[in-house]
Amino acid sequence: MTVTTVTTVTTVTAGTTSNPELSDFPTLTERYQRELLAHCYRMSGSVHEAEDLVQETFLRAWKASADFQGRSSVRTWLYRIATNVCLTNLEGRPRRPLPAGLGTSDQMAGEALETDHEIAWLEPVPDAAVVVAERDSIRLAFVAALQHLPAKQRAVLILRDVLRWSAAEVAEALDTTVAAVNSALQRAHAQMKDRGLTEDTVEPDLSEAQQQLLERYVDAFWRKDVGAIVSMLTAEATWDMPPFTSWFKGAANIGWLIGNECPGGQHDMPMLATWANGQPAYGLYMRTPEGDFTPFQLQVIELEDDKVRHVTAFFDARLFATFGLPDRLPADHRPDATQQPDDLPVP
Repeated sequence: MTVTTVTTVTTVTAGTTSNPELSDFPTLTERYQRELLAHCYRMSGSVHEAEDLVQETFLRAWKASADFQGRSSVRTWLYRIATNVCLTNLEGRPRRPLPAGLGTSDQMAGEALETDHEIAWLEPVPDAAVVVAERDSIRLAFVAALQHLPAKQRAVLILRDVLRWSAAEVAEALDTTVAAVNSALQRAHAQMKDRGLTEDTVEPDLSEAQQQLLERYVDAFWRKDVGAIVSMLTAEATWDMPPFTSWFKGAANIGWLIGNECPGGQHDMPMLATWANGQPAYGLYMRTPEGDFTPFQLQVIELEDDKVRHVTAFFDARLFATFGLPDRLPADHRPDATQQPDDLPVP
């Protein structure tokens, strides 16, 4: 799979350092860029911004390498730099929501759909681009939840709860006090709880029943069998579609939306499997008047037992390149429903 990678910094002359890790920056960037990308993504909510933030992190680290005194590990030092790079970047920036996080009520299918390209929407991240050992902390719902927090609270929550730093380590990284860190963490936990935006456990592997469910899901979209799609959704399933501001709740409501608003017909919508945010995802293509298929939406799927409980369908064709998916499929392409996200390498 092709994914975007962070370019190694090679253009700045650094001072000498006695630390062997810092003496070999190409190896250093290769070792840490994927986990730093995950960290910057959690902070920013954008995989494209995160790539730039990681690049800036390595640039600053390269320039400061001669001053590294070894009071912490190189890894901790890099995270400290990355966190402060993110905080600077987030100053004055609006949060990145999903439609369900805008504070509006769910919508009945059939009402007018409105788009808002001015909103900086939350973006999915390819699993192949980041370290996802702890899937809970990268899943789409959790990253969306983080976006509700002020930047400093976001940083404290990630450093304390995801990276498991001590309050003293966080205080040093953010140039504040232990008391301030503990207070920020308490406020962050309270806000997450008040919004019902808690971190759920994510199973590391798909069960056989879930794999079979996803096979049927791919096949149902190819045949545009709305009844079959509805049968695979939980009764209270939700569906959102940035940059459309509306979101939809209820299996029947979602079924009406797909059946009546989705332009594709039978054999018009093949899917290719991938992984996003520690969750199964699919690039859905749409048949063109010429007969071939072009990117339509990237679906990130949240499962509950052997049902689908939430789908975020991103209408952003640029994401197909980010996820290493082809920019077109030939007219004679037929989907392989048995190809599942688990068939692809997961870091």
